[in-house]
Amino acid sequence: MEFRYLPMTDSDKQEMLATIGVDSTEELFADIPEQIRFRGSLNLKKPANEAQLKKELADMANKNVNLKTHASFLGAGVYDHYIPSVVDHVISRSEFYTAYTPYQPEISQGELQAIFEFQTMISELTGLPVANSSMYDGGTSLAEAVNLSAAHTKRKKILVSKAVHPESRAVIETYARGPELEIVEIDCEGGYTNLQQLADAIDEDTASVVVQYPNFFGQIEPLEKINELVKSQTKTMLITSSNPLSLGYLTPPGEFGADIVVGDTQVFGIPAQFGGPHCGYFATTDKLMRKVPGRLVGQTVDEDGARGFVLTLQAREQHIRRDKATSNICSNQALNALASSVAMSSIGKHGLRKMAVLNMKKARYMKQKLRETGLRVVHEGMFFNELVVDIGSNVSEINKQLLNKGFIGGYDLEMNYPELKNHMLIAVTESRTKEEIDIFVKELGDLHE
Repeated sequence: MEFRYLPMTDSDKQEMLATIGVDSTEELFADIPEQIRFRGSLNLKKPANEAQLKKELADMANKNVNLKTHASFLGAGVYDHYIPSVVDHVISRSEFYTAYTPYQPEISQGELQAIFEFQTMISELTGLPVANSSMYDGGTSLAEAVNLSAAHTKRKKILVSKAVHPESRAVIETYARGPELEIVEIDCEGGYTNLQQLADAIDEDTASVVVQYPNFFGQIEPLEKINELVKSQTKTMLITSSNPLSLGYLTPPGEFGADIVVGDTQVFGIPAQFGGPHCGYFATTDKLMRKVPGRLVGQTVDEDGARGFVLTLQAREQHIRRDKATSNICSNQALNALASSVAMSSIGKHGLRKMAVLNMKKARYMKQKLRETGLRVVHEGMFFNELVVDIGSNVSEINKQLLNKGFIGGYDLEMNYPELKNHMLIAVTESRTKEEIDIFVKELGDLHE
């Protein structure tokens, strides 16, 4: 058959029309006034058969640059990390791949346990006792945290560091329109949140302070000092957006006093895949447990004392009155959460720490090579696996030339920070080899000259 996904034959159509008592397609639409019907021909290509279509799509796809054909030094929220082969094997199983919301625990124990394990691992990484069963992505998870802080404190002012991912800040702005929150952005100084400006801005109307750890520039914010400033105001909450891989080495935000820690688990078992779908996580304190958006899976025992899992504390608009709902997110990323769970389990606690350390060591090697080449690494101090480099030329043009050399270059910071014209944000993960780093730096240095 030429059109595998359009299996209806003319006889099938006639049989269907006869069943409903209509002689023709024209008669089927007789109730639509003649004067509003479209009688022309749409400006579309003629349909291709399956073989032609597959070839056309393959030719188009082959024009794309991808992580298999090019070594990537682009991060800024989406990274090229090692994914254990077992991840695809597990998530491709039909009981996970096609699963819907596990409302019936008696037939969904596997799905529920997988989500429960995800929650447990996120809780350990963040240093907080409660984590939900995942959200859409890191940006929406952060915006949900902001809304929760406003509802919990009954305050309207939110302080957001400009060192938070620009796209996450945009999502916060969108979310804030409904409840009419006041979003105040705090400037950066030397790659970090300006603590003096933050201290001056915090007052009795501040619901929460939002920082990123490590921040968008790769720098590790001084969370202890920030928490002291935040907690100088009673009820004000500290919200931290964190790369969970970095928490395999860094002190968890929960241990510094963060009230809510969010982020994206794309770094564990989820491909870049054009920027999504990914998987947001949301962790918080016991006192906020009943205000957490999304779903929570709880552990229990059945009447025979056997271990079991159920959805619990479902404070969503589908379950209770809308004016009492904690969130309008009515779905999660269970399949991607499962991928992250499998990846974290496969890598293991000690392996995760080694992976984080490897990112840090390779990024520092990159920093050393860049300086030897004469390129200026802008920020000093502690950083994870990203660094800002002044390349002295238009980043967009440099990146086009790097593509021809087999590299995906770094992020053009001028797009969001006009003061950082000609500055590139470079990410170095455990996937990059010494040879790739050396050649990339050489090519970047040659183009810079």
